[in-house]
Amino acid sequence: MAGKGPAYGAEAASVALSGILPPASGAFVTFDPRIGLLVGREWSFPPAFLDAVARRQSGVRADFITLDATRMAQPIPYTLIIDRISHEVGFYRAVLKHAVRMGVTVVNNPFMWSADDKFYDATLAVQHGVAHPRTVVLPNKDYIPGISHTESLRNLAYPLDWAGVAEYIGFPCVLKDAHGGGWRDVYVCETMEELLRHYNHSGLLTMVVQEFIRWDAYVRCMVLGREHVLVMPYDPRERRYIPDPGFLGAELESRCAADALTLCRALGYDMNTVEFAVKDGVPYAIDFMNPAPDMDINSLTPTYFEWVVEHMADLAIKLATAPRPDPMREPLIAASGAAQSQRKG
Repeated sequence: MAGKGPAYGAEAASVALSGILPPASGAFVTFDPRIGLLVGREWSFPPAFLDAVARRQSGVRADFITLDATRMAQPIPYTLIIDRISHEVGFYRAVLKHAVRMGVTVVNNPFMWSADDKFYDATLAVQHGVAHPRTVVLPNKDYIPGISHTESLRNLAYPLDWAGVAEYIGFPCVLKDAHGGGWRDVYVCETMEELLRHYNHSGLLTMVVQEFIRWDAYVRCMVLGREHVLVMPYDPRERRYIPDPGFLGAELESRCAADALTLCRALGYDMNTVEFAVKDGVPYAIDFMNPAPDMDINSLTPTYFEWVVEHMADLAIKLATAPRPDPMREPLIAASGAAQSQRKG
């Protein structure tokens, strides 16, 4: 029998499902373990995941969560939400942050996801001993109308030191959106002229320029629960996975898996893909800001898809019944308890 979710005060429990809170309450509510799945257009992973959870007969319900206009301090009747789309829907992201404050575990954590970018990730990799291409973040090319170049940007050096960038990065290089994904706004630049041309068309995007690794092999690692890693050969030109066990050899595969775990644990992501470009036996972490990784059966192939579905089901049940301690909620828990004690006194 699955245990209860986090119990942080149940005075609002009788009205929680109606979405109404007692005045000035904000207390956490106890719910039976329940998993909510928040998705976009993907069609293959969601039903397979829900079926896998149901087959385990763990006592944990799983369904598609429905979100509506949400009141402040309103309870969310789930113990876990799997987020596959909030990076594209601002309303979802706001509600998920609220859900975390109300005691719900969200995968992936919306606060870290909102703060993440590819330049931050580059520094994080270096600090954790993971090989990473040389990377530079660039000032934006354009700004919103309210920004005055002469008044608002007085702290910004001008002109940009393009010669220093080129000397550090070298050519060819890769110019890409620091917050992007899905291969959007990614350009391989062979010359300074190409780099400037693509940069000049980047608009309001914040771009990073990165050393291009002429790879001998390319892999993506699916990392789930900061514990399980599936190392998959990947063709970035065709953008498809290649089922080929033993592709890298045991030693190199082990290093890729270890480095992928290091990065995901540092970021606090429970589902992520980490891409490595392997050159001369060294795996360089190319991209690991994929908190809603591609889990489509046509991308993964049936072999990898089954692994992902089964491991995600196990992870979700585990987190729905035994959530990790979350420091984001500790101040609220303490404040809620103190407020209740004062009212009683």
